[in-house]
Amino acid sequence: MSCLGSVQQKVPCLFVTQVKDEPSAKRERQPFKVLATEMITQKALDADIYNAIPTEKVDGTCCYVTMYKGQPYLWARLDRKPNKQAEKRFKRFLYSTDNSKGFTWDIEEDFKPVPECWIPAKAIDHYNGKPFPDENGHIPGWVPVEINSKQYCWHTSVVDYEFDLGLVLKHHPEESGLLEISPVPLSDLSEQTLELIGTNVNANPYGLGSKKHPVHLLVPHGAFQIKTPPALNHNDLLSWFSGCNEGKIEGIVWHCNNGYLIKLHRHHLGLTWPTVDPHLTSLPVVVTFSGAKYDYNFESKTLFNYFSKVDGQRFNSLRDIVWDL
Repeated sequence: MSCLGSVQQKVPCLFVTQVKDEPSAKRERQPFKVLATEMITQKALDADIYNAIPTEKVDGTCCYVTMYKGQPYLWARLDRKPNKQAEKRFKRFLYSTDNSKGFTWDIEEDFKPVPECWIPAKAIDHYNGKPFPDENGHIPGWVPVEINSKQYCWHTSVVDYEFDLGLVLKHHPEESGLLEISPVPLSDLSEQTLELIGTNVNANPYGLGSKKHPVHLLVPHGAFQIKTPPALNHNDLLSWFSGCNEGKIEGIVWHCNNGYLIKLHRHHLGLTWPTVDPHLTSLPVVVTFSGAKYDYNFESKTLFNYFSKVDGQRFNSLRDIVWDL
């Protein structure tokens, strides 16, 4: 399964940002906002942003598929963070300089322990052969999602390791304007990053499932390319986000030709998220589980079993998917 860029580090904003002393609409109890200016960053210009591919930023939690125990596994995002003493020291430094350059980290002593199976994200910086924190003082990384994990139970609902499958939401390959839910071999998703969306992720902006019958799906990063993107200036982007159906999304991620990723979130423009009717919920969706290739005996009371039973069924919206097995 083809993909665009992989999310292995913090994605920078399209515009130079500024901090305003107003309560954040994005994070509760955050006393400031981070807003976009009208100036495009030099990083974006160097990455040839004007020839990049614009895609929908889907609101979920980041995942990664790579090998573990000899087979493709889904991995959950887990950033290694500083302990209390190091965090206090880091914040004092930030208050005095406004940026993290020049701060000295002790990688062995300053960070909380992580599971032995933890691996650092691919694109992060290294110093003396060891992963180095980003400007926020975090070391992005991943942990494998074990099938009986309670902490990552929603992740496990979208994978079947016995049959090497992930439950994926993407555009239908033949019919424009139609979404498709289908099982995809994890081996076909190898080294890709994806977004886990659904009932119990980020307050469920797409209205998937219910508390009694939760629904979760994987969305490969870059899966939803924007058909009619706005021009790359502040006013046109603001008008597009606030004035058209395709703009009812969390944000845009541009996939540049050199593999670099650039993003713009609605909050950078002072707009709220989620919207009442996100663009994804306005599209019909079909379930495709047909063919001998997917003739598996799935365990009962799983999403794989449910969707295999409704193969070929169309729903008017993701919100209309209701299962009870």
